[in-house]
Amino acid sequence: MKRYLMITFSAMILVSCGASKNVVVKRTVPTKSVAKAPNLQTLESNYSGKNSSLVSELLSDAQKYLGAPYKYAGNTSSGFDCSGLVVKVFDENKLQLPRRSQDQSNEGEEIKIKEAKPGDLVFFATAGGSRVSHVGIVHDIGNDGEVKFIHASTSKGVIISSLNEKYWNNAYLFARRVL
Repeated sequence: MKRYLMITFSAMILVSCGASKNVVVKRTVPTKSVAKAPNLQTLESNYSGKNSSLVSELLSDAQKYLGAPYKYAGNTSSGFDCSGLVVKVFDENKLQLPRRSQDQSNEGEEIKIKEAKPGDLVFFATAGGSRVSHVGIVHDIGNDGEVKFIHASTSKGVIISSLNEKYWNNAYLFARRVL
């Protein structure tokens, strides 16, 4: 019974963070590329450029893990999966989130990407379709509205990426404010 539960739990975590290989996503609406989608092009963000002390601490904690390797079901500095990084960073700041990215995507309130601020969560469908399979923490918003996020990539470990990157832009689903 223990073995069955462990296999089931492991399978849920694997599905939760998806894969980093290139995926062809068939959509009936235009993808959210910077050139086509009004919500991602020059965002004219509402972000003032100032973070609360909680957000600053949260981002500082996330940044200390930059370069940590990807580890399936990992949530320590020896290796992280995407949701494990988010849970660890939030836990270090006494904030509780569910372990799986799919479950994290139900927390807080959904926001438009142009309303995103550092500390918000961004969700992706990296396995195709529209099911949440990856999560990152908004790290900063550029003057031009470029949204950068910190996350655990299966191929590069903990890194900062941009929604302007084609892969992430095509996989982007929505953002949520949990703070």
